[in-house]
Amino acid sequence: MEKKKVTLLQLQKMKEKREQIAWITAYDYPFSHCAEQAGIDMILIGDSGGMVQLGYQTTNPVTMDEMIHFAKAVRRGAPNTFIIGDMPQGSYEISNESAVYNALRFVKEAGCDAIKLEGGERMCERVQAISRAGILTMGHLGLTPQSTATFGGYRVQGKTIESFERTVNDAWALQHAGAFAILLEAMPSEPAGQVARRLRIPIYGIGAGNMCDGQLVIMHDLMGFYQTFRPWFAKCYIPEVIEEYTQYISTIEDIKEHGVQTRKDGLLMIAEMAIRHYISEVRNGAFPNDKYIYPIKPEELEELRKSREWRQ
Repeated sequence: MEKKKVTLLQLQKMKEKREQIAWITAYDYPFSHCAEQAGIDMILIGDSGGMVQLGYQTTNPVTMDEMIHFAKAVRRGAPNTFIIGDMPQGSYEISNESAVYNALRFVKEAGCDAIKLEGGERMCERVQAISRAGILTMGHLGLTPQSTATFGGYRVQGKTIESFERTVNDAWALQHAGAFAILLEAMPSEPAGQVARRLRIPIYGIGAGNMCDGQLVIMHDLMGFYQTFRPWFAKCYIPEVIEEYTQYISTIEDIKEHGVQTRKDGLLMIAEMAIRHYISEVRNGAFPNDKYIYPIKPEELEELRKSREWRQ
């Protein structure tokens, strides 16, 4: 049976029912195909593709043309999946007009269903303009890689009252501006969970603990396919599916014929198994567990509870 694309209404209902969304980044045809076959809810064409696919040291050099190239390939690989295009640095900051123009490129040239951009209150005018143009817009708060210099590098967010309250206020502003969802990055579970509980729209996490409305991981981290570094919160699922793959292959009499007929004899099959395992763990609450959550000290959490934005 052909996979059906999730809708905005379904995403909202899943939040209300506390059903976890499992989504992933992808940048090419084969991995996006694997993700759709595995039953992934959404795919983000992240500007992280500049690092894991093109070898840039950061996401900052990535251009719109490179993102459109990624997005077209992902749409071909996952025609029935909700796909979000990540607005790269320089594509939306200058003006509302340039932001809308570049967001429209994702929709018209690559068939994306939505776009994502970084920044809170300072970007609400852009979010509003893109939303008014009829394009679904997701916000991105916490650690925002395009502007890590303002945080002093890749640092966990939401551990101080100032950082937590700024995140809450930015989230409220994005919701008011028309964002359909927000991605929180690199936060401990408790402050991220506070944001998820207080807002009407879905709040998803990447390295933001286990109290958000869903989880995002980078495909290359899940696959152990990026050699430069791996974030604290990222889990490689390959070791967990190798035995399953070995057992699967052992049941096939003619490997060559099977490969010719199905192409399910190699890396594509291992990738699909790994993604299925990830989806299952997200939905049953097994991922992320404590090994993949940024810790917060008891005294830091006690201090956060004094915030005027904290709700018991």
